[in-house]
Amino acid sequence: MTETPLPRRAHAEIDLGALRANIRTLRTRVAPHVQVMAVVKADGYGHGAVRCAEAAVDAGATWIGTATPQEALALRAAGLREPRILCWLWTPGDPWAEGIEADLDMTVSGLWALREVTEAARDTGRRARIQLKADTGLGRNGCQPADWPELVGEALKAEAQGLVRITGLWSHLACADEPGHPSIPAQLDVFRSMLDFAEKAGVEPEVRHIANSPATLTLPETHFDLVRPGIAMYGVSPDPALGTSAELGLRPVMRLRASIALVKRVPGGHGVSYGHQYVTPDETTLGLIPLGYADGVPRHASNRGPVLVGDRVRTVAGRIAMDQFVVDLDGDLPEPGAQAVLFGPGDGGEPTAQDWAVAADTIAYEIVTRIGARVPRVYVGE
Repeated sequence: MTETPLPRRAHAEIDLGALRANIRTLRTRVAPHVQVMAVVKADGYGHGAVRCAEAAVDAGATWIGTATPQEALALRAAGLREPRILCWLWTPGDPWAEGIEADLDMTVSGLWALREVTEAARDTGRRARIQLKADTGLGRNGCQPADWPELVGEALKAEAQGLVRITGLWSHLACADEPGHPSIPAQLDVFRSMLDFAEKAGVEPEVRHIANSPATLTLPETHFDLVRPGIAMYGVSPDPALGTSAELGLRPVMRLRASIALVKRVPGGHGVSYGHQYVTPDETTLGLIPLGYADGVPRHASNRGPVLVGDRVRTVAGRIAMDQFVVDLDGDLPEPGAQAVLFGPGDGGEPTAQDWAVAADTIAYEIVTRIGARVPRVYVGE
C-alpha cells in the first residue's frame, strides 16, 4: 500500500480521534440517562458531516442533528441508518415525504408545518416522526407560548389519526454562553411550563431538550433527556468567557495548513496587496500563502491574521485577496513548499481558531465553518 500524498496547495486536517474524545468528554458532563445529539449542520461546522457523524456515533452519540432536511437526507444517503436524525429548519414545500421515508425526526414550529407533514404522511401511508419546538425567548424558530395550546392540540389530533408520532419537545437558549444571564432561568421557566402543558394534554415525548454546547458544559439544570453539542464536539470553546478549549477538556479537531507558494526579497517602502494597506518598513522577505477569502479566510483579518511559519507566528501583511495573502517573513527564507499553519489546537505553537476570530472581529464558529469546499479535508485519527 502507498500513502495518498497530501494536497500540496492547502488542506484542513480533521482529527477524528480528537472528535471522539470530545464526545466522550461531553458525555461525562451529563447524567448517565441523558443522551447526546451530535450536531453536524453546515457540513459538520466545516469538518465534514458524514465522517464526523460516524465518529460521534462511534463515541456514544445516539442522535444526529442537522439544520436543513437536505443535510439530513444526505446523511441517510451516505449510509447512516442507525442514529436518529433530527432536522429543524423547514420551509414550505420542503421534502416532508422524503423525510418520512428516510425515518427522520422533523421539527414542527407552526400550524403550516403540521399541515404539510400530515399531508405527506397521508401520501406516503407512513406515520411521521415530529418534534414540537417552543419559542421560550430566543425569538427565532419555534412556537410562541400563546400559540402553543393550538399547536399541541392539533398535533395530538394528528397523532390520534395515526398520521404523526410526537417524539420530542424542545427549545433553544439565547444566552447560554453568558454565565449568569437572566434570560437563562427565564427561558427554563417558560420551557417547563410549556412542557407541563403538552404532557398534561397527552403528549408522551421520547426526549425533551434545550441544551446547546455552552449549556451542556456549564448548566446541568438544562440537560433534561438530551443535550445538543455543536461547536464543542469540534473542540472549540463556545465562548472565551466559559474557558479555553483546554480548560473545558476539549481538543480542536481542525488544523488548517498551506504550502508557501513563493518567497522573495523586496526593498523597504514596497506596497503589498490591494490598496497597499501594508508597506514594508525596511528590506524584507515576503511569503505568499495560497489561501484567500474564496477558501474562507476572513478578509476582515487583513493586516491582523496570525500564521505560523517555521517556529514563528507571523501576521498577514496587507489585504487578504480572493485566493492568496502575504506574510512578512522579516528576512527569513523558507523554501517554497514549506508549511504555514493558519490555525489548529495551538499546542504546536500555531494560532487557534479563536485567535483568528479575534483578528476578524467574529466568533470561532465562523472561522471553522466558513472554510470552503476548495480546501480538501484530510482525515486522521480514524
